Amino acid sequence: MDYPLPEAARRYVAAHLHDDPAHLALQARRHPGLPVPELVRQIQARQKARAKLPAWADNADLIFPPALSVEQASSARTAAFKAGLVEGQRLADLTGGFGADTAHFAARVAQVDYVERDPKLVQIVAYNMAQLGVANVTVHAADAVAFLKSTPHHYDWLYLDPARRDTAARKIFLLRDCEPDVVKLLPLLLHKADKVLLKTSPMLDIEHAVLGLGHVRRLWVLAVDNEVKEVLYELGQEPAIDPERHALNLRRDGTQQEFRLNRAREARATPRYAEAQQFLYEPNAAVLKAGAFRSIGTAFELLKLHQHSHLYTSDVLRADFPGRIFRVLATEKADGTTLKAYLGPEARAHVTTRNFPDSVADFRRRTGIREGGDIYLFATTDLRGRLVVLVCEKIVISASTTESSVDAERKPLG
Repeated sequence: MDYPLPEAARRYVAAHLHDDPAHLALQARRHPGLPVPELVRQIQARQKARAKLPAWADNADLIFPPALSVEQASSARTAAFKAGLVEGQRLADLTGGFGADTAHFAARVAQVDYVERDPKLVQIVAYNMAQLGVANVTVHAADAVAFLKSTPHHYDWLYLDPARRDTAARKIFLLRDCEPDVVKLLPLLLHKADKVLLKTSPMLDIEHAVLGLGHVRRLWVLAVDNEVKEVLYELGQEPAIDPERHALNLRRDGTQQEFRLNRAREARATPRYAEAQQFLYEPNAAVLKAGAFRSIGTAFELLKLHQHSHLYTSDVLRADFPGRIFRVLATEKADGTTLKAYLGPEARAHVTTRNFPDSVADFRRRTGIREGGDIYLFATTDLRGRLVVLVCEKIVISASTTESSVDAERKPLG
């Protein structure tokens, strides 16, 4: 397909941007002068991009690749965060994809090399960069390894987002199973650049990655609205064994929560335990993925309900805790009749199970409690090993109060 789209094709895309792509494909015969199958793919890709790249989805001048490339692209929020980690004169994005990360890096670095082995995708990205007015990106249709071996440049940063599926499309969990194999490629990467920024799926094991890479200076577990999206590793020239870990949650209101730790501080933390007090705290997903199971409680002077529950409590409100906060109304047995007395005639509640034999689905089947309502039930195990349900109501804290950046060994209050 030629770029830019003819005016008739642009009008078709704009008119049907919110329609069902499958339905549009069935009506292709009504538009004999248009390449409807390709335009439907454009519409489908724009619909995929709307949540993560809204400004691009609304830009009528851009061309979109197949929807899978859009699904694999970084969101505007995570791409902007990554761009904030780098600076300098030259960066190479070795797994360029749709170019979302590349475009954001270009706002921070003087010259960016975009590297992608799919020539059609390279053509699309070159065209889009011109439409976006990004003039400091050079595109290369090349394999990452071949590019590194042939380029005469030395880089301030290299960026990689290795493919995370094998040839059978099964999810994988170790870096050596990704393409390219960053562990095998590491000597070449560190020869060609001062620093490397590596993005991995949240499903990859952090401990194995740190051990296998051996040069991780810092890492970031990045969540958006309490869903972990990616883990980022900064690799430097010197070997490192216990990097600083940043657990970040970028929230819908534009604020963020950050908690910092490393393995040594986590190991030194000595939790204290208690039964549920006035307030209950559930760490956000980034904190848990980063492995802050002990230090998160001691940093905020909280008591833990049980070694394996990862729920915390206090009688003094810690409003800047990085996670959800609840007021505990009662502690009850996991009995449907007893619990329904708190729920009203529709018997609705939000249910979480932590260190509890039932899944949420099993708990609902056994108790007859449906989803919804204003009450939150936490089915868990207390410090005496008893199965209990904490009946809670959620506490809503204003954004200005809860934006925080806390270290595992710093007491934020008191």
